[in-house]
Amino acid sequence: MSIARRDRIPSTDAAFPAHCDSSAISRSTRLAAAALHPACLAPRPAVYPQPWMKRVLTALVLIPLVLFLVFLPAQWQWLFSLAVAAVALLAGWEYLNLTRHCGANPPRIVTLIALAALFASSLAWPDSDDLLSVFGLLGLALLVYSTFSKPVSEVVADSSASVFCLLYTGLTLLAIPALREPPYGSSSVLLFLLLVVWAGDISAYYVGRAWGRHKMAPSLSPGKSWEGAVASMAGSILVAAGLVGLSNLQQAPSNSALLAWFERACPTAVLTYSDQLWYWLLLAAIVNAAAQVGDLAESALKRSAGVKDSGGLLPGHGGVLDRIDALLLAAPALWYAQVIHQRF
Repeated sequence: MSIARRDRIPSTDAAFPAHCDSSAISRSTRLAAAALHPACLAPRPAVYPQPWMKRVLTALVLIPLVLFLVFLPAQWQWLFSLAVAAVALLAGWEYLNLTRHCGANPPRIVTLIALAALFASSLAWPDSDDLLSVFGLLGLALLVYSTFSKPVSEVVADSSASVFCLLYTGLTLLAIPALREPPYGSSSVLLFLLLVVWAGDISAYYVGRAWGRHKMAPSLSPGKSWEGAVASMAGSILVAAGLVGLSNLQQAPSNSALLAWFERACPTAVLTYSDQLWYWLLLAAIVNAAAQVGDLAESALKRSAGVKDSGGLLPGHGGVLDRIDALLLAAPALWYAQVIHQRF
């Protein structure tokens, strides 16, 4: 203990002789001594990691891993799809647990098998029409299974929960592997999606905490504010502009040697945004709007279930579903925008 500390808190050594074992001193003697020096009884404050620190540390681990998967060579697309499928299974498990808080009891293992089959079919038949057919078949299979394995009074709730899980955490996330390969995507497009969503999330979180005054949807998510929503949109658009600018800088004639090195070392790391700047800024606004709605939708599901987080797998972030809630709507929104742009 420092000298300054001794000046502030008087020592109790006088109350307890040096030769005495403190364990032998009676509780009444301790209380009497503490009455003379109340500061000695004050408990030391526990030190816990700040929530924002947990959030940052988790992000520092996950972001490099995600970027590594994004920039994998094209022949490793199956590994990327496998990683997305694992995320979908974790999110699906958390969603099915949420439904149990609402009184439903969907067949969790069978539903997860259907989710895995949906992603396996995306590798075998990547065409969107085939995937929709597989999704419909798996949804009907879940309905039939619930019909014959559940009490009649539980069939509606359980079959609805399992089929919606297939849609909410399965079909929506299939857009992510699709956005990594032609004709509607590439590694650059997928990086655009992730950075736009992350920038919006970070901007909303910190601006909303500092200056949020006007509640956006208090019944769904009391922490969301209009100030945070505007900051989220601005952050996404700024990042989109930065990505397009970085792409132009990479491909500038003065950087031809750098571009050639990138093409040899990691071709997928060469950013390519062929359309005009306004198109990507518009896409950023669309993706951000979908991401904010996705965030609110997941908040509504959690409030309906009476829980704060979907899980506890990711320190500072909650569960996997909490972390990807924005992507569940943002990824399909970007995919549909790309389809409409290229077809029409």
